[in-house]
Order: sequence, then structure tokens, then C-alpha cells
Amino acid sequence: MPRAMTTAGRERPHAEARVLYRITKALLDGQQTLERALGDVVAHLADFGMSGVEIAVPGLPLTKKRRRGASQRVLEDGRAVVSPSGFVCVPIKTLRREIVGTLSVEVPAAPEDDLQWDRRLLTVVATLIGEAVRAHRDRHEDASARAQAEAPEIAAPPGELVGNAHAMLEVYRLIRQVAPHDTTVLLRGESGTGKELVAQAIHHASARAEGPFVSVNCGALPEQLVESELFGHVKGAFTGAVGGRRGRFEMANGGTLLLDEIGELPPAVQVKLLRALQQGEIHRVGDEAPKRVDVRVIAATNAPLEAAIERGAFRADLYYRLNIFPIYLPPLRERKTDITLLADHFVGKHGRGRVKRISTPAIELMTAYHWPGNVRELENCVERACLLSDDGVIRAHHLPPTLQTGDSSGTTKAGSLDAMMRNFEREILIEAMKNVGGNMTAAAKALDTTPRILAYRLNQLGLYDLVARRRR
Repeated sequence: MPRAMTTAGRERPHAEARVLYRITKALLDGQQTLERALGDVVAHLADFGMSGVEIAVPGLPLTKKRRRGASQRVLEDGRAVVSPSGFVCVPIKTLRREIVGTLSVEVPAAPEDDLQWDRRLLTVVATLIGEAVRAHRDRHEDASARAQAEAPEIAAPPGELVGNAHAMLEVYRLIRQVAPHDTTVLLRGESGTGKELVAQAIHHASARAEGPFVSVNCGALPEQLVESELFGHVKGAFTGAVGGRRGRFEMANGGTLLLDEIGELPPAVQVKLLRALQQGEIHRVGDEAPKRVDVRVIAATNAPLEAAIERGAFRADLYYRLNIFPIYLPPLRERKTDITLLADHFVGKHGRGRVKRISTPAIELMTAYHWPGNVRELENCVERACLLSDDGVIRAHHLPPTLQTGDSSGTTKAGSLDAMMRNFEREILIEAMKNVGGNMTAAAKALDTTPRILAYRLNQLGLYDLVARRRR
């Protein structure tokens, strides 16, 4: 969307969220080179209405270096330059605050507020570019040295995480990369993929490991109590507040706070959360004085926040503040090589020494299943099977009906295709006639056909006389 169409009202945050999502996707695409990814970044910013986009990174021949004077000043002092004429230049930094280059654009002359919007957007883009440049340089280090350094990491997943699928190895790498820093992390993935375990792994690998780890599910809190739960309240702040109470931010002071299902947070509380993230201050409900807190925030969601921004249900500026370091957790169906490892782990956890192994037919059923509930569903399945097993082995018939196939349950259909199709059609027609009490017209409407065709099919299957007798 052109920038001119986004400078008024609420349309601009939505457009910025879209362009930031596209840039993030381009830079995280491991299938293309850094040169092509940076080219995509330039194209997306140009589509947004920014002209003369220039990415200057010393040591990389693939970037342009036309504005040497302005870029050099920003590169040296690390401060952004915003000119009333429409020139904006920001430093490209990694998460370790290392300045690796500059990003500059030209935009139409605009009020100061609009230019500051551009500066904030470009600062987020520059951070993403910085991490992409750092990853590019890492990939070009000595391959054998890196393999030797990473071998112990592959053998020992962080925290309580289990698995060695390629997608999980990338998750482990990101955990180790971000854990030493206080950067805000956004965990994304379907429900049941282990987002809280990843948050705990980040906490225990950080300098805050001795501090508290506090988790709160934003979607489980009543809307009228969310603010009090997060920030606390003083005595008399509202009806029933007979005493003061610490909120989750204060409980996590000096440690880590996990905000699960962040997309469910009410808009009014999103403003206060943004202030807490930016200023490190909270206001208890009913208290005028702010209170400083030292908390590392990790947010998690299974919903597309970009769509929530489009609907106006989630603030774009809060999204920018949370999406500094996203980590995507793959669903279990995309890491099926880990199913056996996870199942064995859960047998050890829930088998209580009674269950020793899982039979081959049971493993085959597990690997063939699509696991919509992901790792959580697998754990529940194994726990159930451990309770049912009486000989120390989890067998196929111990698994829930949802995992059973025709072969495993002994219910495989036999006969020709025509015979099975006729039986299936008989079941459909009998069920339809039962549901409407034998009314031919109503049954035909429910099946999206005509009464004449329905009567013909009933007669062909030998059901017409049966239906007629029941109607009498």
C-alpha cells in the first residue's frame, strides 16, 4: 500500500504491520541468498512509498554506498538521522548492539510525527537486517570449526526440550542465541507445541536463571481482572480490594515473565503493557505513583497477530515491541522423526517403572497420525496407554480410537468397490430418512436433490417399500 494512503487514521499501523511481516518473511527465508533477501527488503519498502532505499554494510559488496557522508556519521555514533526534508537514516544493529551498517530512505516531506513513525519502522527493519547479516557471516565461517562447536549442542537440547529434527535444532540455536540477552522474545506456534518449555529454557540459560519464572495465560483471565493480575492493585482500588496485591510483573521482578496467548489481551491493557516494556514501569490499579520493575518478557501466541492488527484488536506498536526476536515452533506433524523420542520420554515420565517399551505397531500408528493437538496430545495419549498396559508394553489397542486404523482395529472393509459404495449409499439414505421421519420431500432437500431422484435411488437399493411401510 502506498505510504500516502497510510498517513492518516488507523490505516498506517495496519500497512506497517503488513510490510514488516513481508520483510520478516523474506529475511527468515533460508532458501534464498542474503543478496536476494535484501533486494526483497528494498522492494517492500519501495512499495510502502519509500524511495532511494539504501542498505550499506561494510564488507558486503552486495549493498550500495552512495550516501557516504550521512551513512558514515550514523555508522560512527549509532544515532538515527531524521531530516525535515524527508531523509531518514538509521543504524543496522544486531541483537548484541553491534553496529554493522546503515539503512537510509527518502520520503516525501511530512510532519515530524510521520517522520518519527518512519524512523521507528526502519529501526525494526534494521534490527532484522542486522541479524540476517550476522547469520550470513556465521554461515561463511570455517565449516569444520562450527560443526565441532555445535556438536555438543545437538547432543544436549536446552531445558526439558526433546527432539533432533532439523526444525528443532534451529529452535535450539535461537534459544542459545537470545538467552544471554534481555531482548523480548515472541514465541509463535500452534497450541501444544511446547512454547512454555521454550520460555523456561530461555530463562534457565540466561543471567536471570536464579530469579523467578512467572507464567500467565492472558486468555484465561477475566477481562475485568486482567490489569490487576498483571500490575497489581492497592487497598480500596475497587470493590472487594480489601488489601494490596502484587501483580505478575512484581512477582517476576529480577526474572522472566511469560505472557501466554498475548493476542487475547484486552486493548486497554495493551497500552499499559507497552509502557511497561518501554519504560520498565508499572502502575498498580488505584496507585498514582509508578513502580520500576526489572523483568524480561517473553510473549507467546498461537494466533496470527497480523490479522488481529488488521481487525483493530491488537496494537501495531505493541506488536513491533514484542516481535524483536520471533521463534517459530513447528507442529508435531512437521517433525515426525521426533515422535519416537517424545513417546519414549513420556513413557519414562508416566510409566512409573511399570512400562518398559512401545510395540512396533503402536509406534507405526503414532507416526501415521497427524496430531492436531501436537506434543500435548501425544503426551496425553502415552499417559493413557501407560495406565491401560498390564504387561509393561504399550500396544496398538492401548491407543485412543482416534489413532486406530481399519487394520489395527480389525474393521477393514471387505468386498468390491461397487458393493462398498452401495452399502455406503444405503447408510446415507437410511440416516437421512430417519432424521425427517420418512418425509421424502424433506429428505431430498437435506441431501440437495429432488424427491424423484431420491425415490429412484431408494427403489434401486431395495429401500422404497421399507420406507413406505414405516410412513404408514
